[in-house]
Amino acid sequence: MDRTEGAVRERKKKKLDNYYWLSGGYTDYQLAFVTIAMVLFGLVMIFSASSYRAVLNGLESTYFVKRQAVFSALGIFAMIVSSRFNYRALRKFAKLAMAVSFALLVVVLIIGASSHGAVRWIEIAGIQFQPSEVAKVALIIYMAHMCTAKPSLLMDIRGLIKLYTIPVFCIILIGAENLSTAIVCFVIVFAIGFVASPRWHLFALLAVGGAVLGFIGIFAADYRGDRIETWLHPEKGDNFQTIQSLYAIGSGGLFGRGLGQSIQKMGFLPESHNDMIFSIICEELGLFGGIMVIVMFVYLIIRCRYIANHSRDRFGGLLVTGILVHIAFQAFVNIAVVTNTIPNTGVTLPFISYGGTSLVIMLVEMGIVLSVSRQNTLS
Repeated sequence: MDRTEGAVRERKKKKLDNYYWLSGGYTDYQLAFVTIAMVLFGLVMIFSASSYRAVLNGLESTYFVKRQAVFSALGIFAMIVSSRFNYRALRKFAKLAMAVSFALLVVVLIIGASSHGAVRWIEIAGIQFQPSEVAKVALIIYMAHMCTAKPSLLMDIRGLIKLYTIPVFCIILIGAENLSTAIVCFVIVFAIGFVASPRWHLFALLAVGGAVLGFIGIFAADYRGDRIETWLHPEKGDNFQTIQSLYAIGSGGLFGRGLGQSIQKMGFLPESHNDMIFSIICEELGLFGGIMVIVMFVYLIIRCRYIANHSRDRFGGLLVTGILVHIAFQAFVNIAVVTNTIPNTGVTLPFISYGGTSLVIMLVEMGIVLSVSRQNTLS
């Protein structure tokens, strides 16, 4: 009987190896539920935070939430499709994804659309997207593939230089116009290599190199140095956004003013539906609402960690590790900025902030995690 069951499992494994699409396995419904719950919660908060601004600009009060709802539907559909895609087949496209991402990052520097003083978007038929968001998932797939295909690169400093040359060039292109996203990407590729390598001490040198590049990036532009100064002395510098954010958080109290009752969104807090949406959550839903958001992120990270630890193979585990680090670090940075724990930088709150490209890419990533989880039960 045991031999029969083993043969059945082996046939299922071979079937998965021979096809791009999955037909069996168990879906991690807990992870899927918390992800969709965060997206729906984000829609509610985007409507609350953006309705006043939309009307002020002569638009419908539902303008921003309708756009986000379209991207949410596209993203959830993409998550379902990617969850059915055999994640192992991604290894065949790892280098191609990196090449396409690299090309897009070059194109955006040449003909990119400008917004808020930065050139970060490519516009096609009236639709804008950020190549830097595409680069995040490309970097995850590429690093997971290289660490699996060539583990010898993780054993010495020369190997690490070869491994990180292409990702670092990609990150430099991102940092030319978007240092905060470049830092997120560096943390992602660093974490994947660190988890994959048994020589952890080598990554101390890599961390120092990343810190040096970060400092160069900060002081290469005067406005970035000014952000450090205003972070240290918010009451003295031109730190209007952070001050208003702290007002919003402080006025929310334990249970908040009530959903839709924010004062700071009435033109006082810039980007209230985007980077600063967590402060509106705290103002309207209070400390309780803020903690619940953090709890959802913690639970999502725990589920991703479980799936990574029980992955069928090394590649799947590293894929999920990269996605876990992406979501965890970006959520940490956003909340830390809103609470003035670190200097102000433009990073969105995953699944909740307004932004179509970011949302769709993150939902695709969650689909990849679900794809890994679907095969865990067959291993």
